[in-house]
Amino acid sequence: MTSRSAARTARAQASAAPAGPGDARRAGGAIACRGLVRIYASKDVEVQALQGLDLDIASGELVAIVGASGSGKSTLLGILSAHDKPTAGTATVAGMPAHALSRSDRLHYRRRVVGFVWQKTERNLVPYLTVAENLHLARSLGSADRSDARTDDLVDLLQLGEVADRRPAEISGGQRQRAAIAVGLVNEPSVLLADEPTGELDDATSADVLEILRRVNRELGTTTLIVTHDATVSEHVGRTIQIRDGRISSEVLRDDDLLGTGLPAREFTVVDSVGRMQLPKEYVSHLGIRDRARLELHDDHIGVYAEHTPSTGEPPSGQASTSAPASVSQPAASAAPPSATEAAGPSESTTAPAVGSGAAPKHRKASANESRGAAGNAAFPDAGAATAGDAMTDEASVPADANTPDDSEDDDR
Repeated sequence: MTSRSAARTARAQASAAPAGPGDARRAGGAIACRGLVRIYASKDVEVQALQGLDLDIASGELVAIVGASGSGKSTLLGILSAHDKPTAGTATVAGMPAHALSRSDRLHYRRRVVGFVWQKTERNLVPYLTVAENLHLARSLGSADRSDARTDDLVDLLQLGEVADRRPAEISGGQRQRAAIAVGLVNEPSVLLADEPTGELDDATSADVLEILRRVNRELGTTTLIVTHDATVSEHVGRTIQIRDGRISSEVLRDDDLLGTGLPAREFTVVDSVGRMQLPKEYVSHLGIRDRARLELHDDHIGVYAEHTPSTGEPPSGQASTSAPASVSQPAASAAPPSATEAAGPSESTTAPAVGSGAAPKHRKASANESRGAAGNAAFPDAGAATAGDAMTDEASVPADANTPDDSEDDDR
């Protein structure tokens, strides 16, 4: 480690200490969502973007949320960044109730508690200022400390030294995205939120940007949440969460190359707070499950069968095994997803209920060396306005006059 890197790490560790009883910015750096519901309604139509979503992200984690257009991922990001409010439920970020902030608290929250990286870099960067000037401007708006130490550290960490005196239009797309990440980090937020940070980049540049985010997470310890439709992001993060129909459907823990354990990536179905889980659509289709499935509890697994399947203890010929192990060991370094559970009785839906906590059974073993992703993109509100009225929604069909909280007097910058 170079002396510059060591100094940067020391400053990051020092800044992680609580600044005082009135500063909730450093209260853990974690994200906790309970029963999040977001409904967009107008006179003629109602869209439920989130349906009782539960989420926990530990301090210092690097997590990706992957989902198709309309899955609810950008709505979630809007609530976490306090640009939107949930219809029901709670969202706590770094010890602050993101769902219940006053207007003045929201302004402080967006400037100091969370950093934000937009897909379109012009929403992070002022086009007529150089990279260095953009960093100094953002620093002056969000921090009483006007020293150059933080900006210099970020220029070094994100390898922006060669372009610091250039304007955004004079540098490459990857360099602009790195500059946008630096702006999001310049006020030392507890949490960094990134909305499709690689959406406008080619594959090679996308990989570079994801590695930059991984380096930021490792060296600064900033809790980082990436929202994307790109399933390949799972190769760069320790935990990938799949969101579908406004709920978390599965998680992939990847600790082979990230932690050096040599273990393969493992996939888990998530059981929510009332015992529900989502079965992957491809498994439901393969087994011919339509509107209901039959569950059988065995000593060490739960069987899930199509309604017409005879109870023989084994799936009929030609039908894939649907059992899941009764317990799944978890890697110590990652936030523990549920281990396997027990369940009894038939289900009335392919969203199969389970009792207790733990890894929910799937149509195959709960562990798998794969991750699923879906194509799609997410629309986000205008950063210049930075208002809760610009509620974040996925590219679902949301009415133009959908009801959203009025926050027109706020100013992120």
